[in-house]
Amino acid sequence: QALLKESGGGSVQSGGSLRLSCIIPDYKTSTICMAWFRQTPGDERLRIARLNFDGTTLYTDSVKSRFIISRDNAENMLILQMNSLKPEDTAMYYCAVGDACYSSDTFYKYRGQGTQVTVSS
Repeated sequence: QALLKESGGGSVQSGGSLRLSCIIPDYKTSTICMAWFRQTPGDERLRIARLNFDGTTLYTDSVKSRFIISRDNAENMLILQMNSLKPEDTAMYYCAVGDACYSSDTFYKYRGQGTQVTVSS
C-alpha cells in the first residue's frame, strides 16, 4: 500500500479538541471510501469513522456525536475533528483510503503512518 501522512495529533486535556488531517491522493471520487482508524498497544486497529464517496458517514458508538469526519476537496485532505475528548480516546490514529469501506485497514489501498493522540484527565 501507498503511505499517507497524518498530522494534528498531540496531547490535550479531557474535554479538549484536536483536528487530525491527512492528505489524500487525487483519486476517482466514485470509488473512494475514506476512513479513520485507531489503535492502542496490544489491541487491534479499529475503524472509528468512515466517509463514503456519496457523503454518507458512519461512526463507531464510542465516538458518535463527538467526532466528525469530513473531506476538504480544495486541499484534498481528509479531516477528523475530535471534540469532547476523553482519556479513553488516547491512541495512535491512522487514515486510510480505498475503493470500498472495509472494516479492516489491511484492504485499503492507501494507509497512513499514524499520529499519536494523548488525552489526560
